[in-house]
This record gives sequence, structure tokens and C-alpha cells, in this order.
Amino acid sequence: MALGNRFKSAVGAGTLAALILVLVFGSTWYVDWVSDNTNPNTAGGWWLRLLAWPRWSFNSNDSLREIIVADLRAILVVVLTALFLYMLPGSQLARARGTISQFFAGWASFIFAGGFAALITTLFLNNPSLIGAFQVAGSGATYGLFVGWIVGLATLGGYRGTRS
Repeated sequence: MALGNRFKSAVGAGTLAALILVLVFGSTWYVDWVSDNTNPNTAGGWWLRLLAWPRWSFNSNDSLREIIVADLRAILVVVLTALFLYMLPGSQLARARGTISQFFAGWASFIFAGGFAALITTLFLNNPSLIGAFQVAGSGATYGLFVGWIVGLATLGGYRGTRS
């Protein structure tokens, strides 16, 4: 029998969901598979390609700066998700665990994490520009909007903060 909800932290469950999403769908094997086997002009192909947005790799053909920026973005998505899950008060104020506010807090955390991770990593590019920062922040927020519901579902029913 799995551990019940009384042992599940909403922050921990949401962070674990974000970590799994980034590790699995940001990996080189998934990115290569989705590039070769999906059509970006269909809804399913677009969404499968969107899952690969915070890609990470250790490719020796890329410059060190490109590797660091890509990997930093993937790391920041997970770290910022945990930070925003901890900071968003909506589900902490809810009277009962598993309410819709907890779902939206998890989802919003992932949207914010995607946007801010993209924005922060733009600073490390060769020629960062304001329009470039806005564009990548938009792509990160799009990723969070269409994938973040998974993190929202993971946070449902978990306890928040300290327990008595």
C-alpha cells in the first residue's frame, strides 16, 4: 500500500513531478525521438515537442556556454517550482486539503518557474536583448501553462508547511 496523503507534502510532490518532467522529457533521447517522429503542425506533435522545452544535455559538440544555459534552465525550472510552491499561499489558506486552490497553486508555480527560468538564463547568452528575454520568457510560460497541470495534479491532497 502506498503512503497516504497525510504523509505527502504538496511542495515535495510538486517538485518531484517537475523533476520527473524535466529529467524524462528534457533528455536527449526524448528530444531526438520527438524531433524525428512528430509533426509540429499538429496539436499532439506540438504538445510532445513542448514537453521537451527545458532540454538538458552533455553534448560535446555544443559550446560550454550553450550547455550551461540549457542545463541551468532545466535546473531552474525544478528549483523555482519548489520555491513558488512554497511561496504561493492559496492552498495554505484552504480549509481542506485537495481543494482546487491547491491544484491552481501547483499549476501557477510551474508557469512562473518556466517563465522565470527562461528569463534568468537569457542573461547568460552571447548577445542578450530585451526582446529576446521577453520571447524566451513567453516560451517558458507557455511550457508551464500547457504542462503545469501535471504539477498541479501532483500537489492535490498534500499537506502544506508544518503539521501539528
